[in-house]
Amino acid sequence: MTGNKVELLVDGPTTYDAMFAAIANARDHINMETYIIEDDEIGQRFAALLTAKQREGVQVNLIYDSVGSLATPTAFFLPLKESGMNVLEFNPINPLLLRKGWQFNRRDHRKLLIVDGEVAFVGGINISSVYSSGSSGRSRPTKNAQPWRDTHLRMAGPVVGEFQKLFMATWDEQHGEPLASRNYFPEPVSKGSEVVRAIGSTPAEAYSQIYVTLLSAINSAETHIFLTNAYFVPDPQLLAALKEAVQRGVDVRLLLPGTTDSALVFHASRSYYDEMLSAGVKLYERKDAMLHAKTALIDGVWSTVGSTNLDWRSFVSNQEINAVMLGQEFGTQMQSMFEKDLESSQLITLETWRQRSLAVRLKERAARLWARWL
Repeated sequence: MTGNKVELLVDGPTTYDAMFAAIANARDHINMETYIIEDDEIGQRFAALLTAKQREGVQVNLIYDSVGSLATPTAFFLPLKESGMNVLEFNPINPLLLRKGWQFNRRDHRKLLIVDGEVAFVGGINISSVYSSGSSGRSRPTKNAQPWRDTHLRMAGPVVGEFQKLFMATWDEQHGEPLASRNYFPEPVSKGSEVVRAIGSTPAEAYSQIYVTLLSAINSAETHIFLTNAYFVPDPQLLAALKEAVQRGVDVRLLLPGTTDSALVFHASRSYYDEMLSAGVKLYERKDAMLHAKTALIDGVWSTVGSTNLDWRSFVSNQEINAVMLGQEFGTQMQSMFEKDLESSQLITLETWRQRSLAVRLKERAARLWARWL
């Protein structure tokens, strides 16, 4: 879709400020889809703003994932429902409440906010106070000592209608209550010069659209591939594509977490380091923040930001959502962001990597056995 304006949002504080402003200006409806919404300072602020807008006559429709928000008490959602808000729990973990065909492992990992069918937010940021501390020094009070590094987008223009269709499809598939009549698809208006594609994937389809799109871009790369990802547990095809790109003379760089919230995924990811380093892939680890971003930049003109990790779970089991931007102007912003991240990261060399302890190697081997389910 042409005619879009895209704003790159780095970390939670910047993203939340942009979201709060959009919600405050809502006139017709607000559609939100999130993996995690927590009963903490940030979650309560979103709840208060959304409830206030619902009472003003703005229709609010919320989808949250049952497992992602498992720690959020039922009482958190009661005031939202009482205000008239439509609240839909994605694939509830109690199979007694569901029709035949329930799948525990199928989760809604998307992070999507749409306001009035005119503005859309997509990226890796959930609704949680862990994002209140930004990695670039901008922060709000938080109990978490370690800042989180993530990336989100604010988009305006015709592509918003495509994200709206993805939200509606999930609502219908999950048999949500009929939505109140609103202007969900206003007449598209050009807002900028960016070319953007909305991509949603679901395990209900024969293949992951995000996966094949990314794989195609990697296979077509001519100069460089810059990937930033929180959970990197590649399948053989993705791993081969990265190694083959190096053989073509492409500069392949992966920015991965130096610390993580999932030890199993962390060690499984590192079990691929030796193979990738031996093939000429450059690996970096972010050390001063919890890296949670999922972005890619290829040849300076193909960019993507979204919820998709480079692991089996994202490609096989989860509902995911990404935006793909085509163009050098936005690509330049993505490259600047990537290079700034590298300044706070450590380059991993094959020589130093092979000096790791036997205990670490055993953890990697054990975690690798679970790669298919991570």
